[in-house]
Amino acid sequence: MMMKRLFTLLCALTLACAAEAKTVEAASPGGNLRLAVDVADRITYGLWSGEDKILENCTLSLTLADRTLGEKPRLRSVKRSSADEVLERRNPTKNASVRNRYNAVRLNFAGGYAVEFRLFDDGAAYRFVTSLPGEVEVMGEACRLGFPAGSEAWLSEVDGFRSMYEEPYTRVATAEYDSADRMSYLPVLVGMPGGKKVLLAESDVRDYPCMFVRGDGAGGFESLFPRVPKEYAPAGDRSLKIVAEEPYIARTQGTRTFPWRVAVVAEKDAALLENELVWLLAEPAADADWEWVKPGLVSWDWWNGMRLTGVDFRAGRNTESYRYYIDFAARYGIPYIIMDEGWSASTTDVFHPNPDLDLQELIAYGRERNVQIVLWLTWLAVEKDMDRLFATLEEWGIPGVKIDFMDRSDQWMVGYYERVMKCAARHRLFVDMHGSYTPKGLYRTYPNLLTYEGVLGMEQGARCKPENSNWLPFIRNAVGPMDFTPGSMFSAQPEDNRSTGANPMGTGTRAYQMALYVVFESPLQMLADNPVLYRREHPCTEFLAAVPTTWDSLRVLHAACGREVVVARRKGDKWYVGGITNDRPYTTEIALDFLPAGRTFTMTSFEDGVNADLQATDYRKRVREVDASTVVKVEMVRNGGWAAVIE
Repeated sequence: MMMKRLFTLLCALTLACAAEAKTVEAASPGGNLRLAVDVADRITYGLWSGEDKILENCTLSLTLADRTLGEKPRLRSVKRSSADEVLERRNPTKNASVRNRYNAVRLNFAGGYAVEFRLFDDGAAYRFVTSLPGEVEVMGEACRLGFPAGSEAWLSEVDGFRSMYEEPYTRVATAEYDSADRMSYLPVLVGMPGGKKVLLAESDVRDYPCMFVRGDGAGGFESLFPRVPKEYAPAGDRSLKIVAEEPYIARTQGTRTFPWRVAVVAEKDAALLENELVWLLAEPAADADWEWVKPGLVSWDWWNGMRLTGVDFRAGRNTESYRYYIDFAARYGIPYIIMDEGWSASTTDVFHPNPDLDLQELIAYGRERNVQIVLWLTWLAVEKDMDRLFATLEEWGIPGVKIDFMDRSDQWMVGYYERVMKCAARHRLFVDMHGSYTPKGLYRTYPNLLTYEGVLGMEQGARCKPENSNWLPFIRNAVGPMDFTPGSMFSAQPEDNRSTGANPMGTGTRAYQMALYVVFESPLQMLADNPVLYRREHPCTEFLAAVPTTWDSLRVLHAACGREVVVARRKGDKWYVGGITNDRPYTTEIALDFLPAGRTFTMTSFEDGVNADLQATDYRKRVREVDASTVVKVEMVRNGGWAAVIE
């Protein structure tokens, strides 16, 4: 009898264990992506694109102070759902209307938590959802990602969590990326042996740190997160040094959704440019009046150093010089100028302008000419008296601010971004986050967040080259707006770039610089060069000043990661075409079949001159009649470009 009872007990335990082990499968609406989640001693998953495995042996867990969610999980139920809707996007950088179509599966576990997966036809994402009382301390989050043998990655490597997020891309074989190597912030691009690619990103990061990755020594990635700062020490006039940290990465509400871990899956490189997953997965904006947020071009003073020539006053951060910038902006219909560092009495006293500058006179002068002034601030100055400062700027008639030098992405700093957006919205200010981490979807939640830096942009002088910049549409700009600060009129090939403060230069041809306004995406887009040069180069400036910063639709005409890209964008009934190439010449033909049939249009193009490979400022302007049947030959020299408007 005892043996019979023991046998029965063993059978029951075996059946219970078998019941615990479960595989949950799901597919994208079009069926091209398939997900398999295995629930046993831990939660693992794999992702397929067609017959190709894209992610393998992936694990996930969330460690709290008292337990780890995802360790020995007990699956209670599985809930499936789907969506198919068209959303209207504010400040659209790709398409004004975005289709939100996905299949979702939510795994509910004992212990007050769930893991939710969403599958789109161009990617997948998951997040933790918790229903726990009070606050919880998150000690860590494990996001292990495995890739097929032979994969390679393009990383933004850093030595620590403090970063200006301006690193060049480094190419590594995933099999050789080890935990002893430098980590990388997101987004990261991974290429598979068969040519498909996965862009790793995150969305809806709120009250939580940003994720970093490093090699796990087994051909995959593992996640890392900065801990919560505990103590600070002074570090100059624009930052604080973290001298002690808490043992946890977040202290947060126990009932909440956590950030989405995103994988954009691209069968072709063009899909990376076309994806809008980070925006789709972010929390929508509140149903409020956002019409006061006005994207547009802005003339920027810092990069060109305000070294004006041919004027009868001393150039610098003074009233006369800024009148010149306002006159330039008014002449070309540019709605904003930025007053960067030096406009205020000091970087810490931002309630008073410097004594050489009559700010109120300039605000009035600009208002008469339909030009508004955007002010630069350090994050520390903003933090010290945020509401009073923003109320003062609103009273002055300032439409927006550029906030700089955050250089961190721990929970406190992520929360700072959101506090800034809320306060700025109350005072009808838009924001450019400079010295920032890369976009995580907050630009959807707060439409007054127009752009972020978080890029190796043109302000880096000779460090900024097409060999790196041509990756940006596929990686950095693929997750959100990018303040690259283009527009150099003093163009140079890489070997000729001798940038100085007095004579800053942009690497790439003149046509390359012009095409960036069509290829790169930012609702607030800089004109970085000197107004004197822009006036001198009137045909180019006339084109640039008319390029929209938000768009109705996007067509990717050609895309090869890091090499060349050609896109067409529509605003109203005008189309703009932009193309760039890297250090090798590129020629292609583009069909204008996206134009309405039965009509004739005028196309004005700016193309590399015959000697642009030797003298990068060489370009030619062409005007011709085209229609939907026209096929245009696009020729670009090394580090060259091609830009056109069709109207």
